[in-house]
Amino acid sequence: MTQAVLGASVAGVCAPEGQRRKAMLAGALLGTLPDLDVLIDYGDAVKNFTYHRGFSHSLLMLTPFSVLVWLLLRRWWAPVRAAPRPWLAAIMLALLTHPLLDAHTAYGTQLFWPLDVRPTMWSTMFIIDPAYTLPLLIGVLAAAIGAAKKWAGQALTIGLAVSTIYLGWSWAAKIIVETDAQKVLVGMGLAAAPVFSTPTPFNTLLWRVVVMTDDGYLQGYDSLLVSERPIAFESYPSQNRLLTTAADIWAVQRLRWFASDFLKVDMRGNKLVLTDLRMGGEPNYVFSHVVAEQGNPHWKAVPTEQLIGRFGRGDLDTLRRRLWQD
Repeated sequence: MTQAVLGASVAGVCAPEGQRRKAMLAGALLGTLPDLDVLIDYGDAVKNFTYHRGFSHSLLMLTPFSVLVWLLLRRWWAPVRAAPRPWLAAIMLALLTHPLLDAHTAYGTQLFWPLDVRPTMWSTMFIIDPAYTLPLLIGVLAAAIGAAKKWAGQALTIGLAVSTIYLGWSWAAKIIVETDAQKVLVGMGLAAAPVFSTPTPFNTLLWRVVVMTDDGYLQGYDSLLVSERPIAFESYPSQNRLLTTAADIWAVQRLRWFASDFLKVDMRGNKLVLTDLRMGGEPNYVFSHVVAEQGNPHWKAVPTEQLIGRFGRGDLDTLRRRLWQD
């Protein structure tokens, strides 16, 4: 829904008043178009996981594609012929704002595919956040009712402004959290350790912080509502050395690239399992993959398998308590 109302909002603001409803409908459709790549089966669990948000989310692909869509609509659809420049802006913004918003989440977005660049993961927003979506939804509904009235365009503009201010707040919150984390890590002698921070589900007030160490990782939480004491990190083991011994396995290489090495590494039986530490929380994570099995003496590549994540309602209840309790 978020991408649909964002696409509808930016298209509705750009289009002439008399074409606002048409523009919002077109913007909603274009705003969801990049996510249709989820329907593609690449034949492998790790490929399906890491190729998502690839070509269909690339600014290098969507920019010329938006021009192509505009040219076709200008040829075949009267509203675009009547106001070509506003419609070019509407189409382009509806498409390009999708990957830019996705890049604010922890999953990561390959904004510059096919260049060999790690996915962009600013991780300032959870994938669903009502505080961001509701202003856009209210603006779209008001504009749909008001149609060509002047206040309908103002409703869209206000919705976009409020959601954008909230997006800006998420960056400020991230800076606060990582500053708090760095103060603690300096005292622990880990000032140079890789740090990943992300808001917990549906808010930007409680943040989870992951710090990679030589033999594992640390996890801590920072509530911007109540925390005055330093972040309390807990330590967890990870068999990171196995990343070196299995370095020639493609799935290992791919997941390390995709997650920027924020991975938990462990053995389950004779299988090597990599868990993405960016999504979920200890001990329950959303994405874990079997990537290899132990051979004699080297690792052997196997058909990759995504294990079922267990992050659920109980975890959300725990996070809610963390939000209000130091």
